[in-house]
Amino acid sequence: MTGTIRRLLALAALPRRRVALSIGLGALAVGFGVALIATAGLLISRAAELPPILSLTTLIVAVRFLALARPLARYLERLVSHDLALRALARIRATVYGRIEPLAPGELDAFRRGDLVSRLVADIDALQGLYLRGVAPPLVGLAVALSCVVATALVLPAAAVALAAGLALGGVGVPVLAAFLGRHAGRRQAAARGELAAELVELLRGAPELVAYGCEDTALDRVRAADRELVRLARRDALAAGIAEGALVLVAGLTTVAVLAIAVSAHDAGTLDRVLVATLALLALSSFDAAGPLPGAARELESTLRAGRRVLELTERRPSIVDPAEPEAAPHAPVAVALEGVTARYAGSPRPVLENLDLRLEPGRRVALVGPSGAGKTTVTNLLLRFLDPEEGRVTIGGRDLRELRQEDVRRTFALAGQDAHVFTSSIRENLRLARPEASDDELWDALRRARLGEWVASLPDGLDTRVGEEGAELSGGQRQRLVVARALLSDAPVLLLDEPTAHLDAENAEALVADVLGAADGRSVLLVTHRPEGLDLVDEVVAIGAVAGSRSAA
Repeated sequence: MTGTIRRLLALAALPRRRVALSIGLGALAVGFGVALIATAGLLISRAAELPPILSLTTLIVAVRFLALARPLARYLERLVSHDLALRALARIRATVYGRIEPLAPGELDAFRRGDLVSRLVADIDALQGLYLRGVAPPLVGLAVALSCVVATALVLPAAAVALAAGLALGGVGVPVLAAFLGRHAGRRQAAARGELAAELVELLRGAPELVAYGCEDTALDRVRAADRELVRLARRDALAAGIAEGALVLVAGLTTVAVLAIAVSAHDAGTLDRVLVATLALLALSSFDAAGPLPGAARELESTLRAGRRVLELTERRPSIVDPAEPEAAPHAPVAVALEGVTARYAGSPRPVLENLDLRLEPGRRVALVGPSGAGKTTVTNLLLRFLDPEEGRVTIGGRDLRELRQEDVRRTFALAGQDAHVFTSSIRENLRLARPEASDDELWDALRRARLGEWVASLPDGLDTRVGEEGAELSGGQRQRLVVARALLSDAPVLLLDEPTAHLDAENAEALVADVLGAADGRSVLLVTHRPEGLDLVDEVVAIGAVAGSRSAA
């Protein structure tokens, strides 16, 4: 547990000075509250003796000071601690995103989409409680408890022993009880939230198919089951919270009674002024304000750490694709691209996807890579983009192994237009500028014209600012594919990778799209990955893989 806390705190990179300031303000806020109750008790007890009013001036001023200082210290503590927690949360998010970016796309496939979103949103959000409820309360409670015990010992040592025992039981024993009662719920809640999110995402994405095949009830039953499990865990957690809160109230009451009994006995023995009896009792009762947050913190700590472990599972993964320690300089365009005796397999796959494949794309050449589904055509694009490294052989750009180059330089060589290319829920303009953020409107219109979308976009009321809907839902299949192609054409990359660009089109539109793209390539090299015949007569060479892997024919 302590190891996980250290790793999470290192991930948050909390500034030590701000942490010390926050804990100090928290201790002052609680300490002022305890002092206010004890001083008010002393003032009331002394006033009951009807002394001259001026003799009470010091106590009256002290009560007023503490009454004003307590909310001010609490306000400053909340300001500093929440600022610290939110800044830590921002650092964690930035660090997590930075560390998982090298894992995309291949090494994140092991996670369901909904579960991955839950890790990146709900689990990271849960970590803001690590400091607010996991680190600060015990330190604040320890500082205040020690101060109260020392103050009591200066007045009546026997009462200090009883108070110390009660605070130890309330500040350690009750939190341990709370953690024990809520440990199962805490361990399961983060995973249960992830499971529910995954089921909901799958239900929403697959809703048309589920309705079409009459399986919506089965999918809804899975969502309900996941929801029931999460509710059951929440109820168990609430029960543990209630028991812990009741136990703390009981311990506080018994401790106060014990201190009061000792004080009364000391007064009867003539060793304690009567006005201090109520003061010590009120001091004992109010000192448990320091222990109040601890059972909740202990109960939530397990669920927070479980969420933290799920985040650490992502951040501590080592990407298999890394930049070399001393990368070579990127080759200058135009460049030849080649796969030389490449054998490749995905992690966990029992057999290679490609074996001993040779493929060469000279500058300005147009090569079609054909083969049945599952033959490894998309794996070729993954190898070229260095989303995957070969098991044997090598992939080269300008004669240099990709593993000797920076990933950024490798990917700058290619512009990808794939069948599953993502269209963002934004405007046509912003979707195009993904390829070149600094592109002018004239350059955007030129790319659209070359992809045969210019006239259609010009006819729209909002033109380039037209929203395309979620994942391009407002576009037809052909318009969506042409928008993806226009984005690739806008790029300055010397090599165009067209991965099944006609997958969702009929034969006539597919033929037209391939012809338009090849015509608009402007002398760039083109690798057309397809399992369809459209456009094969327009390329310079056809390479077939799969059943006839490695065979070649001239176009």
